[in-house]
Amino acid sequence: MRYISSFLFVLGISTCLARSATSTIDDQVYYLGTPGFPEWTANAGNKPHGRELHLQFESNPNASAKTLLLQQQGVKQGWGVYLNGKRLGNLSRSNSRLEHALEIPPGRLMNGKNTLSVRAPKRIDDIRVGRFRLLDGTPAQALAAGSIEVLVSEGKESLPCRITVTHPDDTLAALTASPLPDDSPPLAVRSGVVYTGNGRAHIQLLPGKYVVYASRGFEYGVASQRINVLPGKTSTLGFDLTREVDTKGWVSVDSHIHVLDYSGHGDSSVDERMLTIAGEGLELAISTDHNRHADYAPAASRMGVTNQFTTVVGNEVTTKVGHFNAFPIEADVPIADYKQTNWARLIDGIRNTKGVQVIQLNHPRNLHSGYSPTSTNEFNLLTGGHRRHIGFDTMEVVTSAAMQSDIMALFHDWFALLNRGHRIVGVASSDTHDVSRFILGQARTYVLADDTNPARVDIDEVCRNLLRGRALISMGLIAKIRINDRHEVGDLVTGKQANLNVRVDVFGPKWTQADRIRLYANGVKIADRMIGSRPGKLKASENFSIMRLKNDAHIVAIATGPGPMKPYWETPRPYQPTSKTFAPLSIGATNPVWIDTNGDGKYESPNELARRIVKATNNNTKRLGEQLKKVDAAVILQINSVLKNSGKSLSNVQMQNSAGRLRNN
Repeated sequence: MRYISSFLFVLGISTCLARSATSTIDDQVYYLGTPGFPEWTANAGNKPHGRELHLQFESNPNASAKTLLLQQQGVKQGWGVYLNGKRLGNLSRSNSRLEHALEIPPGRLMNGKNTLSVRAPKRIDDIRVGRFRLLDGTPAQALAAGSIEVLVSEGKESLPCRITVTHPDDTLAALTASPLPDDSPPLAVRSGVVYTGNGRAHIQLLPGKYVVYASRGFEYGVASQRINVLPGKTSTLGFDLTREVDTKGWVSVDSHIHVLDYSGHGDSSVDERMLTIAGEGLELAISTDHNRHADYAPAASRMGVTNQFTTVVGNEVTTKVGHFNAFPIEADVPIADYKQTNWARLIDGIRNTKGVQVIQLNHPRNLHSGYSPTSTNEFNLLTGGHRRHIGFDTMEVVTSAAMQSDIMALFHDWFALLNRGHRIVGVASSDTHDVSRFILGQARTYVLADDTNPARVDIDEVCRNLLRGRALISMGLIAKIRINDRHEVGDLVTGKQANLNVRVDVFGPKWTQADRIRLYANGVKIADRMIGSRPGKLKASENFSIMRLKNDAHIVAIATGPGPMKPYWETPRPYQPTSKTFAPLSIGATNPVWIDTNGDGKYESPNELARRIVKATNNNTKRLGEQLKKVDAAVILQINSVLKNSGKSLSNVQMQNSAGRLRNN
């Protein structure tokens, strides 16, 4: 691909368009952006062509429809495409490199000089766009020159899946698709992507060389074949997928899902959403459309995938002071007052909605309606103190459609809340509104529950175990923890503890990698080990011997590795970036194992211990100083927080040392 690093305006590109099936307007790819203000460091050395693109070319008038085919990458905002001053449509909002087709109505091309424009949005958005071609006919007609039939199965059983079609350079190919003859449910189709509920599809595309991938989310392998599509010919490709990650006894959950029909934005219809749920291998799908109790079950029935997963009615209660998912909900009951701005009243209203068992705080660091739940004027990042009532049960620490520049930032916010004494469960979910821009279930939560029949998952069992913290956080990896050969996530390790023997197992399909495991106790990193990449066979086990902890603690294991960037599972860029550097990562994390260090038979949070110490020492500086030597950094910060309420504080040295340990990744 050829990119432009010099600033120039193209005037009078004069490729004469003869009457042919395909004509090239301009084969160049242009980097568009704001000069001097690159969106990403990867673009820092390139000078953009400009904020917009205007190309002139020669043509004859078009009596019938034509198709404008172009290539684009990195499109986040709304870019308009115009021909002779009239809008043809927009670029597709997607970071992926893809081909995009727009219809040119009859009579839109003029005799002689024409102008094709790509106009910029108001916000900074670095994109690449180019390789403009004209094809005869509408997109459906133009892309019907060649075809392939794809059949995907697991053994002898057809398998709902995602089919990804790319050019050899990984560019998602322009295509159309339809069910095979005698297949009734339609497909979910976007550039280079087809979701099918039965593993079968008839795909039409231009003649040429392609790579076709078959995948089914995190638990399955990926199969691929190269093919040369010939004009007027249909080729048949068969794929046999195999499960590569054993998740028996754990239900895969996406607790943050939207559709255009009910949320009003994005591009996925409710019917298409059912195909993406089945195609990505989710077992429990929770509808969370904005201030709407949406029931996905009728759509699942229409699309023939009711045997693949269980649907749950939920609601993303979308307010000016944060977004909160609630589930399960009885569909016909009143909606909670989403105009309420007092958290205590808001959460009480959600809790009292009939059926609700779980309330989830979504994407806490996102800024919506000028408000972020973890902004520094609301939330103390070190102590977990919040000016509002904390009444939710779970919190997104990974949201694949709303990733953070620092993948650990939300984990540290979560640790701070745990240290404050809030028993909040960490979860991962997708928050996708689209068919393929953000992949449904790319971030997901695995909850301990019977998954024998995905169509009959016990929702009460899932909610019960989720609230107990028997859940794993996953985006491309799964991490499991076992302490003293018996205790797992959600457990309390009782009895006076000496050294702890900690085993961490990391799992993933062959197409992901893990290279690092970290252990945290009360948010303080106590172990950090590089484990080496194991491409092609991902199952790593590491043992840690942890010296006696100073006080009760929650222990969490986190595994990371390089994030896949292949077109069937492209790691998303941060949604509201705080850095211009993009470092794609996969992550798998546990919820806490609770450690009863002093042997009193219960877990005591750092905040509870801090209050007890301050009360016992009666603010005596010498006695308090002796106690500080016996506790960890999390407790010291909580002690300072308690002292501040009485107008006192610890020394700056003590605070800086403790804060440094707590925020050290």
